[in-house]
Amino acid sequence: MSCTGCSFNNSYTDETVDVYNWLNDLPDTSDQSDIVEVKFKTSRKEFFRNTDGIPLKRGYKVVVATSPGHDVGEVTLTGYLADKQFERKVKNPQRYQLNVIYRRATDNDIQVLEDARKNEKNTLIRARQIAADLRLDMKIGEVEYRGDGKKAIFYYIADGRVDFRELIKYYAREFRIKVEMKQIGARQEAGLVGGIGSCGRELCCSSWRTDFSSISSDAAQKQGLSPAAQKMAGACGKLKCCLLYELDTYMEARQEFPEELIFLETASGLAKPLKTDYLKKEIWFTFEGNITSGAFSLSLKEVKDIIQKNKRGEKPELKQKVAAATDEIGWQTMNNDRIDRFEKETTKKKKSRRKKGNFKRRNTKTNTN
Repeated sequence: MSCTGCSFNNSYTDETVDVYNWLNDLPDTSDQSDIVEVKFKTSRKEFFRNTDGIPLKRGYKVVVATSPGHDVGEVTLTGYLADKQFERKVKNPQRYQLNVIYRRATDNDIQVLEDARKNEKNTLIRARQIAADLRLDMKIGEVEYRGDGKKAIFYYIADGRVDFRELIKYYAREFRIKVEMKQIGARQEAGLVGGIGSCGRELCCSSWRTDFSSISSDAAQKQGLSPAAQKMAGACGKLKCCLLYELDTYMEARQEFPEELIFLETASGLAKPLKTDYLKKEIWFTFEGNITSGAFSLSLKEVKDIIQKNKRGEKPELKQKVAAATDEIGWQTMNNDRIDRFEKETTKKKKSRRKKGNFKRRNTKTNTN
């Protein structure tokens, strides 16, 4: 269930997050298109048509047609931007059913919605009990009642396919509503449940972020961040969404660095690269085979000078550097839980499935002969 502190999931005010909204500075383009993007309780967004030409702005609460009944949501995009968002998100527009917007929501519509939302917590608890009694390999993550209180969406998480036909019958009898089951991933669940991130702020996925793009370990490695998966994982157990926020800045800073970090030959020994700080333009090294020496940093200019001297066969003396323990430079160099484990697990699963399939085909051929 969503925590009571998450404004995005429980607030009915126009301002959900205290951040600057650049969309408010854009001119009104509602006359260019009647398509409107509407956001509901969770990160769910749908598109509707404003056929009656109702004056709408971002943040307005509206009553929209659904199948069946109606729902209450908040306008997020109108006009030209909504039309472009529709083209970007909807792959097959001919098959997408664009329902209409009835009217702006009244105080009575908001009250009916709030009364329906009060039943969500008890419904969620009971829904989980029923799923457990039926021994289904799934987890009910959230329940969302629609504006008329006659239908609810049950968001669930499962590793594979689940036959929930019997479960829907139980839910319909128990709660006396129409039931819709929707499967979500780990990132969507974190957005629904909410929480506080390692930065001390409310989770991005539960406060303002609604588009969940896949994030690879390459984004962390290009920023010279910790290779420890536990530090880079968010509340959902996946790589943090904020790894993409400053990626462009780091990519620009990386252009000044050598494409590949190499060992440096010095008068004191062979210096092994450990970590790169792209914004400070520093590279941390340690002498190979000398664990007690600790780690030291060299500026990008110093590294380039040493590389040029090494090419001429010279081994320069290093200026006196303040050594630091390897676990004090921002991350530990030795860690078995690597950040790229997210990609490796997927690859292993695919390979094992292929091997099982080939093994079955071979056995079938052998038996037929």
